[in-house]
Amino acid sequence: MIELVWPYLLLLLPLPLAVRYLVPARAQSEAALHVPCFDAMSEAADANRRSTESPLISTLRWLVWILLIMAVVRPQWTGEPVALPTTGRDLMLAVDISGSMGTDDMLLGGERVDRLTVVKSVVNDFIARRKGDRIGLILFGSNAYLQSPLTFDRETVNQLLREAPVGIAGGKTAIGDAIGLGTKRLRTRPESMRVLILLTDGKNNIGELEPVKAAELASIEAIRIYTIGVGADEMVMPGIFGSSIGAQRVNPSADLDEQSLVAIANYTGGEYFRARNTKELEGIYRQLDELEPIEQDPETYRPIRGLFHWPLGLALLASFALGLTVARPKLATRSETLVEAEAT
Repeated sequence: MIELVWPYLLLLLPLPLAVRYLVPARAQSEAALHVPCFDAMSEAADANRRSTESPLISTLRWLVWILLIMAVVRPQWTGEPVALPTTGRDLMLAVDISGSMGTDDMLLGGERVDRLTVVKSVVNDFIARRKGDRIGLILFGSNAYLQSPLTFDRETVNQLLREAPVGIAGGKTAIGDAIGLGTKRLRTRPESMRVLILLTDGKNNIGELEPVKAAELASIEAIRIYTIGVGADEMVMPGIFGSSIGAQRVNPSADLDEQSLVAIANYTGGEYFRARNTKELEGIYRQLDELEPIEQDPETYRPIRGLFHWPLGLALLASFALGLTVARPKLATRSETLVEAEAT
C-alpha cells in the first residue's frame, strides 16, 4: 500500500490562496501614503492581468504546486511483511594462514595444491550454505586479525577469505590469540549462539595466550569451539634433481598439536576433527552444518520504496510547460513589434 511519511504537510495546499488574498490587503493597510491615481492604475493593471491570464496558465500553476506538495509529503510504497530467518547461529571462523599453510600436500580437482587453497574452496562452500547465520572471520599467523565482524553478508566474508594470501599474518601460529579474539567478539552475543570454528595445521608457537588457557576463558563465556587439524599424514619428497632416486616419505603434519586441539574442544563442549585430505575436510564441514539450530525471536520487515521522485518529476515537466505557455504570447508580441518596426 501507499503511505505518506509527513501527511500533515498537505495543509500547505491552500497556501497560494492565502498569500494571494491576505498579502495585498496587509500591504495596503500598512501604506503610509496613498496616491488615488496610482491606486486606480494599479487596480486596473491587476484586473487586466487577471482577465488576460488563461485558464491553462492557472491550471498549470496549481498543478505544479500540488505536485510539489505531493513530493514533500514523501509518498512511499510499503510491501507485505517478509519473515526473517528464525533460526541461526553466530559462527566465528578462525583460519590459520601461517607459512606452513603453503605446504602443497593436498589434492583439489586432481591437482596438487597447498593447504590454504583447499581450505578456501571448502570453507567458501560452507559459508555459502549458512543462510540465516551471522558469520565472522579471523585470520591468524604470528598475529590474529579480525577480518570481518559477525555479519549476514556471506559473500563479503567469502571474498575476504579468498583474497587472503599465505603468510600475510606472519609465519608462525598464534592459536591462543585467535581464540582470545574470537571470545572477545562472541561474548556479547546470546549464550546459546556462540560458536567458534578454528582451523590450523600446526601448534601454538607465539602469542600472549596459551591455547588451553584461552579455551578456559572461552568456556566461561559459554563459547563452543570446534577445532580442525588439517594436513596430510604422508608426503613424498623428490630425490636428486626431482627424480625418484633418493625420494623420501615424510610426515608434513608432524608439527600439528592434536593434543591441544582436543583439549580446546573438550573444555568448551565442542569437538576435534582431523582433515588429511580434501574429502575429509568437506565431510567435517558437512558435520558442522548439522549443529543444532538456535531459536530466535521471530522478526519481520516490510520492504519500503520511495515514490517522491514521481510527483517531483511531473512537477518539473509541468514547470517547463508553464514557462512555455507564459513566454509564448510575449514572444509573439515582440515578433509583431519587430515586423511593424521594419515595415515603418
